Amino acid sequence: MIKVMQRRPEVRRPADAGNIYTNGTYLENNLNWHVEDSPWKASQIYEILSKNEIVPETIGEIGCGAGEILRQLSLKLPSTNFYGYEISPQAYNLCKTREAEKIEYRFRDLLSEDICFDVLLCIDVFEHVDDYIGFVKALKSKAKLKVFHIPLDISVLSVLREGMLTARNTVGHLHYFTPSTAIATLTYAGYDIVDSFYTTSFKDLPSKTIKAKAARLPRKILYAISPELMIKFMGGCSLIVLAK
Repeated sequence: MIKVMQRRPEVRRPADAGNIYTNGTYLENNLNWHVEDSPWKASQIYEILSKNEIVPETIGEIGCGAGEILRQLSLKLPSTNFYGYEISPQAYNLCKTREAEKIEYRFRDLLSEDICFDVLLCIDVFEHVDDYIGFVKALKSKAKLKVFHIPLDISVLSVLREGMLTARNTVGHLHYFTPSTAIATLTYAGYDIVDSFYTTSFKDLPSKTIKAKAARLPRKILYAISPELMIKFMGGCSLIVLAK
């Protein structure tokens, strides 16, 4: 009897996997720290704030990356003061080139600061954090309102294609969400949900892989019929949430 051995999916582990954001590994895999997506992300943030008639005096961002989201938001909210926090020295070096009169970047852990903003941004961040529940709970006291942007990595297609391992290997995602589990995470952490909507990177941004290009049209067609059905089966969206 011949025993068939199934090949296990490869999970790449850097030498210091817990510090890929400080040891240069993340920058090596993502050379521009996703700057090209920042104008689009800023427009989603501005939309949810405007929809709820929020014009904050101060906005903080935890894990601000290259700092371009805040720079883009400053063009839409010229009276607001912006503060970006980053623990990666590589990302902080990118941030510093974007400082302006009302934009300040700090090479510090925001959670260790005794501070409270009008609005705190957590944009594609907590899926990277080991203790994501503890992290989300700790953010609650740091602002009156929070804006979360959460990738929805779990779909039928991503399970079939091992897409979650791709997200882990390329952009460091440790946790994966559907719309309902994303909201459940915030509710469990003690947040009241003010507003939320899907953000459609699959049709708003250029496709980055051949697979994404092939799925673009089917996603558009299915999303027009039912956003929930498309997200459940094909993915390609994130969820933006305004919470307090």
